[in-house]
Amino acid sequence: MTDYAKLDDWIDQHFDEQVRFLQALVQVPTDTPPGNNAPHAERTAELLAAMGLHAEKHPVPAQEVKDYGLESITNLIVRRNYGAGGRTVALNAHGDVVPPGEGWTHDPYGGEIVDGQLFGRAAAVSKSDFSTFTFALRALEAQAKPTKGSIELHFTYDEEFGGILGPGWLLKNKLTAPDLMVAAGFSYEVVTAHNGCLQMEVTVHGKMAHAAVPDTGVDALQGAVHILNALYAQNEQYKQVTSAVEGINHPYLNVGRIEGGTNTNVVPGKVVFKLDRRMIPEEDPVAVEATIRQVIEDAAAQKAGISVEIRRLLLAHSMKPLGGNQPLVDAIQKHGQQVFGQAIPAMGTPLYTDVRLYVEQGIPGVIYGAGPRTVLESHAKRADERVALEDLRRATKVMARTLADLLA
Repeated sequence: MTDYAKLDDWIDQHFDEQVRFLQALVQVPTDTPPGNNAPHAERTAELLAAMGLHAEKHPVPAQEVKDYGLESITNLIVRRNYGAGGRTVALNAHGDVVPPGEGWTHDPYGGEIVDGQLFGRAAAVSKSDFSTFTFALRALEAQAKPTKGSIELHFTYDEEFGGILGPGWLLKNKLTAPDLMVAAGFSYEVVTAHNGCLQMEVTVHGKMAHAAVPDTGVDALQGAVHILNALYAQNEQYKQVTSAVEGINHPYLNVGRIEGGTNTNVVPGKVVFKLDRRMIPEEDPVAVEATIRQVIEDAAAQKAGISVEIRRLLLAHSMKPLGGNQPLVDAIQKHGQQVFGQAIPAMGTPLYTDVRLYVEQGIPGVIYGAGPRTVLESHAKRADERVALEDLRRATKVMARTLADLLA
């Protein structure tokens, strides 16, 4: 029978080392875009080797990465086989992250610790779980000493762009086929379902003209505003479409980037905007995309001289729970309750992740790791992203105990 106290003690004794490992990971930037992420994989492999963990390096072909819009990707797999007859459990965290942006009061690549929190871009999402999963694995091997089954660490570098060249690439090339998987998440809930995401780029064409004679042109910006108003009107309709999954409310649409025009004294001839449409698990992605395209085209047709080009950037399906995920849910909830002293609900999240790529291959998976109760608390994708070190410590204990149960 597993002595969970020994696992906990090992993690406590090595926690300073775990924090230094996370700091080293934060200190190597992985801004995506531009997505030059191979150097971080090299550094991660080097740090793992110093712990006695060999990381296989799987570089994605350069042209494939370039065509995708990034610069370099090397995905890592650490395989630990303990004997025949047990499960293979994969633990996945992604190293790529959005650029820091403005407003930081701490160095986004410093890994600075203040008041029990470690600050830095990807400190919470999800370099923290590079350390959670690595040290849970090390505690398992040091104390539980499993004799069957396998653990795989998947450290990948394409979550922000959809995962196709991260876990998707490993799965497509048959480099892994686990029985169960856990992906990076937060500590106070185990996520079993998540939204899908459709991202599109819309180019609105008009006709440039001198601002002194605007009637000789067609204002692409006015055309874009008309289209945007039609899209934003959809958000009111989406509120009537609710999900039955706890933690997920309704679909919504966001326009996150707009650019266009050439100068203040020129009627803009072209405007480009990018939209993000979140889909609840009950929605059909094909129907969602068709509807969005129709709304855009109908609005454009109402403005004389305006034409549009619509390009899909990303289609990430929602994650729907597979029945086989129950051993994961049960173990995480049991140990989460014991370690955190409160119930750990199983629920959905409005985020989208690359866990769906495993689930689409029939591999039951959940999302759990180091982090606060909400994305807002973590400052993920905002200035001063941080992880509470006590959450990191306790999530590592939960994961070590969970792995011991799964391989028992």
